[in-house]
Amino acid sequence: MKPVRRDFLLELPKPELHCHLDGSLRLDTILDLAQKDKVELPSTDRDQLEKAVTVQGQVKNLETYIDKFQITLSVLQTSDALQRAAFELAQDAAAENVRHLEVRYSPILHQDRGMTPMESLDAVIAGLHEAEKEFNISTGVIVCGIRNFSIESSILLAELAIAYKYRGVIGYDLAGVEENFPAKDHLEAFYLIRNNNVNVTLHAGEAYGPASIHQAIHYCGANRIGHGTRLREDGDLMNYINDHRICLEVCLTSNYQTGSLKKIENHPVKFYHDYGLRLSLNTDNRLISGVTLVDEYMLAHETFNFNMLDFKDFIISGFKSAFLEHRERTKLIKEVAHQIDDYLGVGNQKY
Repeated sequence: MKPVRRDFLLELPKPELHCHLDGSLRLDTILDLAQKDKVELPSTDRDQLEKAVTVQGQVKNLETYIDKFQITLSVLQTSDALQRAAFELAQDAAAENVRHLEVRYSPILHQDRGMTPMESLDAVIAGLHEAEKEFNISTGVIVCGIRNFSIESSILLAELAIAYKYRGVIGYDLAGVEENFPAKDHLEAFYLIRNNNVNVTLHAGEAYGPASIHQAIHYCGANRIGHGTRLREDGDLMNYINDHRICLEVCLTSNYQTGSLKKIENHPVKFYHDYGLRLSLNTDNRLISGVTLVDEYMLAHETFNFNMLDFKDFIISGFKSAFLEHRERTKLIKEVAHQIDDYLGVGNQKY
């Protein structure tokens, strides 16, 4: 078996299915936007700002992690800022040869200066489309409802996602604090989403148990699960997810940082992979977690001894589960599979 090398992982076509726009800005962009739009930051010193916005080690809980977004959201309250952030995120992903990037964010968090959710979404889609023209990458937006916000806001966002279907939006999500804010409280929004054939992915099983994952699938119709770290606590549900090939969007670094795990070695990703679950590797928040996608692959290798064949499974599973048209998925899967086969010297297989 050939060794896992960072340079080869960098060259390899990859998907990223779980990446938050407001958690993945460039540090210099925050400083620039703050100066341009007269936004007060915790510090204008680059090193101090990095310490304030990027998680150092492990935080108390998911809520503490989410607090970091107050800094990034403060500079994302204009169309120009959102368009720039979206373009730069796609550019950064393309530099890692991410061939398909799904960007999630919530338009209702960008209204402090009077921007409407529609204007916000137009700006993000424009930035991503601009990047698609310059780089070898496909993109799509996943609109996020917020668990701890009202059902009315979730319905508004669901209607927005439906209106922008085929115009850049590829899915709907429910993010935010899990505990005490069950997904089933937002059923009316998911009824609209599912009735209009919009893809669904849900944050679940990160800071709360498998009951959260159960609701995401059986109440809300999730096609994928964001995180799913605590799925192993319910073997019957795990079998259901495995049998129905529901992909878990794994984010190793952020799962450790939020305190979902006491040690990174405790992450169930190895158990899930050995069991046969469909998995993809993702950054979650490139800035706030201080990671790149290649960093996540290398962490998986160094911690769990995943090899290139394992990564082939992760990558192909990610493309299979992407909210892409079937023909495009098939094309990407064949391309990446043959490239890995060539590297490993195993001969091209049929996919």
